[in-house]
Amino acid sequence: MRTIFENLCMEYAQNKKFSGTCMVKSEHEIIFSGSYGYANIAFGIPNVIDTKFDTASITKTFTAAAIMQLIEKGVLNLTDKIVNIIDLKDTKIPENVTIEHLLNHTSGIADDADEEAGEEYSALFINTPNYSFRECKDFLKNFAYKDPYFKAGTNVRYSNCAFILLGLAIEKLTGVSYRTYVTENIFKVCEMTNTRFSSMDEINENTAEGYTSVFDENDNWIGFKKNIYCYPPIGTADSGAYTTVEDLDKFMRGIKDGKLFAEKYSQMLLTPHCDIIKPSSWREAPDTTIRNGYAFEFIEIEKETFCIYKDGLNNGVATMFSYYPKADITVSILANQDCNIWELHRQMQTEIYHRYYK
Repeated sequence: MRTIFENLCMEYAQNKKFSGTCMVKSEHEIIFSGSYGYANIAFGIPNVIDTKFDTASITKTFTAAAIMQLIEKGVLNLTDKIVNIIDLKDTKIPENVTIEHLLNHTSGIADDADEEAGEEYSALFINTPNYSFRECKDFLKNFAYKDPYFKAGTNVRYSNCAFILLGLAIEKLTGVSYRTYVTENIFKVCEMTNTRFSSMDEINENTAEGYTSVFDENDNWIGFKKNIYCYPPIGTADSGAYTTVEDLDKFMRGIKDGKLFAEKYSQMLLTPHCDIIKPSSWREAPDTTIRNGYAFEFIEIEKETFCIYKDGLNNGVATMFSYYPKADITVSILANQDCNIWELHRQMQTEIYHRYYK
């Protein structure tokens, strides 16, 4: 199986602009790992297996794990209303939005960029400099005063800013910054020694730069440029932590093995929590659907969990992290330039399905 994964990654590196790292790992064995392309194109510095990459929205899973810890400690409940935890006076955040609504994307609150409607996230920083967004509270002005899309709990709509509110709740209940809490209670506990919130204006060792595609007037690809103006300079609760493929596996093992919280809460995080079912674009297996959980999404085959995953996408950032419970295998793909890693992942997933599930 290693050869299949290796050939797929090489094809994408040679022909489809894949620059990044990939690891397929069971609890005790690295089935495959590889690194491709450049962490820094200008100086010709190659990516290596422990290069740190921007995770984009995979960061949301760290936020969800932090919320599970606070629930286990009894300082927070899934049914708690967010307006009763943080000051949202005079905003348009509805009073009935709960922690669970925020976790599983059923809150209905407005987002800062309506990406489902075609708005580009990077456009937020055309008139307002991206360096003015460094803390969770800085994002409120971009979404909290917009009308909600729908009544909480009645539909599903992906929301970055739901996780900004969760980050603010973590800060309020712990008395420390979001990044400090997650670093001390998630990264360090799972021994994720190569994971951190790196700022663009810091000296960051062994960290990949991000490169976004440039097209000419005829929509032909002509090259890459740095993505330094496309999103905030440092990650917060919805996006932007830097990690490695190995550390992502450590995170999943930390959840499963009870390092972060008791088994009850591990199961909560690794179980779907949404009655609204979406069709899956992966057609290899029969009766395949997708449901939301707490940050994670779940591919179900005949109503049984096949894959637990979270992906991320920004200009110059493409990431996928998945876990297959029956096979006990994680697949981590981290890329630092625009590339369709989702198709790469689907092909890898198909191999896992045929070997372990069919």
